[in-house]
Amino acid sequence: MENEISNPKTEVPTGIALNDKDYLESILTCLKELVKNYATAMTEASNGELYEQYSNAFTSIANMQREVYEVMFENGWYNLTQANNQKIQNKFNTLSKEYQDLNA
Repeated sequence: MENEISNPKTEVPTGIALNDKDYLESILTCLKELVKNYATAMTEASNGELYEQYSNAFTSIANMQREVYEVMFENGWYNLTQANNQKIQNKFNTLSKEYQDLNA
């Protein structure tokens, strides 16, 4: 695919046994869920100290999530698709309209 952004794929063993890619996919999924859960917890924190603790944990986990993503991308296990300008413009227009509707 011409719009795909990726690195050469590091081959891993196939079969029933888990490999490095499987482990990293599992870790990435868990970290993404933790980031979402900590974001929710921060918005519901009952006081400033609790908010700070959640915020520190959120930042740490978000950084770990990014590191795992980068390892997966470097090994060719995570590919991106480049959006064309029309798709970007359409999304921008949709979000702009939603923003204007909120402020109406």
